[in-house]
Order: sequence, then structure tokens, then C-alpha cells
Amino acid sequence: MMEQEEKKLPYEEFIKRAILSLRKEPYKGIHTVYSGFNEAFKQYYEGADPIEVTNRLAREGKVVIRPVRGGVMLYLPDEAPLGSKTEDVLKKMGL
Repeated sequence: MMEQEEKKLPYEEFIKRAILSLRKEPYKGIHTVYSGFNEAFKQYYEGADPIEVTNRLAREGKVVIRPVRGGVMLYLPDEAPLGSKTEDVLKKMGL
């Protein structure tokens, strides 16, 4: 029983659970700072860097990160908004 208590969720599973349980309708994602995700991550994984982990998972296509005021939003890959504001601006400028 002791062994099971010490086993931590894989990062991907922790982030997926966080997104599904912390998001507020009508939003599909969570703000990493305002939702409390960053602090919960650091506590659960004993000081691991949530920015480093979420960036790596984003590069692997397992989560989607969108910059917003005060931090970033995390989304599940199939629920992320299409495109980005930067892409929209460049498109409107004809670039």
C-alpha cells in the first residue's frame, strides 16, 4: 500500500485532469496562474517546473499552449481554439 501512495500521475495525465476539472464554462482551457495550476503542479511534483513540462508536452502535441495576459492557457489538443491572435493579425495585414 505504501508503494501506491508514492506513485505520481504521469505529467500528461495530471495536466489533462487539471484542464477537465478546473476549467469554467464556456472556456475549454485553464489559465495556468489564475486557476492555481502552477502552484498545484509544483506541490504535487515537489518543485518540478510546470513551464518546462508543459512546453515539452506542447512540442510533443499532447497539450496546446496559448499566451494570454498574466500567463498562458492550457488546452487539450482537440479542444484548442484554431489559429492564434498573432496569425489572425498577420493574415489581416496580408502577410
